Amino acid sequence: MREGYVFLDEKCLLLAAEMTAQLKRHDLLWAVFRECQREARLRLEAALLRHGLDGLAVYPAPAAQASEAHRRQVSLLGVTLVRADAEFNPVAVAAAVFPSPEAEACRAAFLALVAAAVPLAASRSNLLRLHREYRRTLRRASAIHDVVLPEIDLAFGDIEVHLDEMEREEALWIRANRNRP
Repeated sequence: MREGYVFLDEKCLLLAAEMTAQLKRHDLLWAVFRECQREARLRLEAALLRHGLDGLAVYPAPAAQASEAHRRQVSLLGVTLVRADAEFNPVAVAAAVFPSPEAEACRAAFLALVAAAVPLAASRSNLLRLHREYRRTLRRASAIHDVVLPEIDLAFGDIEVHLDEMEREEALWIRANRNRP
């Protein structure tokens, strides 16, 4: 039980270290996402000023087949960690009736925003899985440390008392039987 507690305690430390590393990565990905979001908003405003909402709503979008997400999985102490990124292959898009550089820049900015969102989502899911496993492991370690080990120590104490009593009784029995003819 003590070895189990030590293992769970070390597992908590490893999970906490990985959570810290994942959190740093998440912060970097979040900064990139926020910058892409800011850029997409600015490009959308410029495209709306040029085309209006109705004109931009009918502007041709790239095909869904043009995007591809790549996932790589690794396991850390039974927790699946995922790295993902999105790739957009150049695909011929139907020509716009009224093309403009603002609308093209808007399209490119939103593609970049989606590309930034994919690794951010994977990072967030990693943090959630690591946090869940950390809490679970911590609960188990605490149960062993606070409940099971004290019960075992108490049981060992009771066993030692009983063994001492049995040893005394045996010693008294041996003395009593030695004096008998």
